[in-house]
Amino acid sequence: MCRLDTLDSSGTQKLLMKTGLILIVIGHLNFITGALVHGTVLRHVANPPDAISLQYAIANIILVTSAILTISCGIAAIVLSRYLSRKPLKWAVFSLSISSTLLSLACSVGLAVSIALTFANNGRSLLAMCAFTDVELIQLSHECPFDPTRVYSSTLSLWTMSLILDCVEIIFSIRCFLLTLALLNLRLCHRRTRKKKVTLQVVPPETQEATECHSLLRRDRAETVWL
Repeated sequence: MCRLDTLDSSGTQKLLMKTGLILIVIGHLNFITGALVHGTVLRHVANPPDAISLQYAIANIILVTSAILTISCGIAAIVLSRYLSRKPLKWAVFSLSISSTLLSLACSVGLAVSIALTFANNGRSLLAMCAFTDVELIQLSHECPFDPTRVYSSTLSLWTMSLILDCVEIIFSIRCFLLTLALLNLRLCHRRTRKKKVTLQVVPPETQEATECHSLLRRDRAETVWL
C-alpha cells in the first residue's frame, strides 16, 4: 500500500486508466450476466412469500446495482487520469471505489448464498412455477413459463461467473481506492518511529552544592600541585 506513494504523475495516470478500463469491462460483463439470469429464470420465479425466491431476486438486484456502480467508478477513474489536479473528482472516485467495493462484497455473499441454497434444495425453487416438482420429470413437461431444459446448470453457471467477476471487481475497486488515497495524500500505514526512553534524575539542591564544592576542591588541589 505504501509503495503507491512513490509513483509519479505519469505512472498514476497509466494505472488509473488501466484500472478504469478493467472496471468498465468487468462491470458490463457482470451486468449482462445478471440480465441473463433475470430474463431467463428469475422473472418467472419471483414470489415474495417464498423466502428463497425472494433471496434470489434481492441477490440479482444487488448484482445489477453493483455492476452499474462499478462501471461508474471505472468511468470516473478514466476521467481522473486526465485531470489529476481536480480535487472534487478525486473525492468522487474515492467514494465510488469504496461503495463499489462494499457493494461487490455484499453481492458476492448473496450469490454464494444463492448457489448454496440451490444446491441444498436441488433446484426446486428455480422450478417452482412448473407443474412437477421432480427435476427429472420436469424436463419432459411443457407446463412451464420458461424452457426448463438445463435451467439448473445454466443458472448455476451464470451465478458462478458473476461470483468470479465480483471478486475481480473487489480487487480492482480496492486498487482504485488505494490510488485515489495516494493522490489525496491520505495514508493508511504509518512508518514506525523508534522511541527512546530518556530518564531524568532530579538532583536535590544540597547534593548539587556538595558536588560543586567537591569539584572546586579538586581544582584547588590541582593548582597547588602545579605550584
